[in-house]
Amino acid sequence: MFDATEGIRPQVRSMKAYEPVLPFEVLSKRLGRSPSDIVKLDGNENPYGPLPTVLQALGTLSFPNIYPDPDSTILRESLAEHFGMPPEHLLAGAGSDELIDLLMRLFLEPGDRIVICPPTFGMYAFDAAINAGEVIEVGRLSDFGVDVERIEQAIQEYRPKLVFLATPNNPDGGLIPLDGLVRLLDVPAVVVLDEAYIDFAPDGSSRLTEVPERDNLVVLRTFSKWAGLAGLRVGFGAFPLSLMPHLWKIKQPYNISVAATAAALASLERIDELSAIGRKLVAERERMFTELSEIPYLDPFPSQANFVLCQVLNRDAAGLQATLANSGILVRHFATPELDDYIRITVGKPEHTATLLEALRQLE
Repeated sequence: MFDATEGIRPQVRSMKAYEPVLPFEVLSKRLGRSPSDIVKLDGNENPYGPLPTVLQALGTLSFPNIYPDPDSTILRESLAEHFGMPPEHLLAGAGSDELIDLLMRLFLEPGDRIVICPPTFGMYAFDAAINAGEVIEVGRLSDFGVDVERIEQAIQEYRPKLVFLATPNNPDGGLIPLDGLVRLLDVPAVVVLDEAYIDFAPDGSSRLTEVPERDNLVVLRTFSKWAGLAGLRVGFGAFPLSLMPHLWKIKQPYNISVAATAAALASLERIDELSAIGRKLVAERERMFTELSEIPYLDPFPSQANFVLCQVLNRDAAGLQATLANSGILVRHFATPELDDYIRITVGKPEHTATLLEALRQLE
């Protein structure tokens, strides 16, 4: 009998599956609770959701029966105007996840290497495995900062084609210091800065507009967090012009739906409103951090993102996550050696923080 699995690529057969967070409809059934009774603080989503004008735009789509613009021309022009940079450097993707995969497919032959700094976003290693790449891991310092010297040594020894650095980093929320970043941009590799959470960091933290002046810098962004569009999957990246013709060749022709495009354009038209929501989330992050610091069995790390990573002291972190879940409060636990005794908590609305803190205090 023919066995179709015999033709599966070895690297796919042996790789681990990515573990995404679950949507409300699945969680609701699993927990036996309605979505309104769930405090979802495990996916780094924006609790305020999209702006009303975005919902209006989605309800009045002009041509949903027509294929979308394969070049995302209007969206790229709007992004270029907003950031003050040439649209020729910009490429839109179905979330920044698609752009991470595009970079891997663009550069990696089987056995080619990338450098990552765990603990960090799991999609870098995931996409490298799909593309038969080898992952060189340079562990972080005790405060989750990047070890620039060890990264430089790894690049010299292993000659990777790509270096992936999230700033702020997921799961700790730390930024890469400017002096370290300047050193890394001198290495003989393409440095990919994943700025998915940069809108919650201090002004001036982004390196997006520097891309046109550098030959080896790529910066990725997303509408998922700051604009509340995680469910619509729309992101973008800035790339050196030398890479753009090749990225256009391998990109799926209609990768951004008309709905995602409409939502992104409507969001860009209301930047002031989104910025106000961002400031609310930053203020709530700081309040939540202060309150979590007073929980005796938690040690939170300062964050520049929309989440706070906490080390769990004198008890099982996975058990704490499960206990909170039974109460309808969802936080993230990572079953990895670096993070087994940590939980990550997304910043929600003030009432979400209050519910979380009440549950945590009851467990003291």
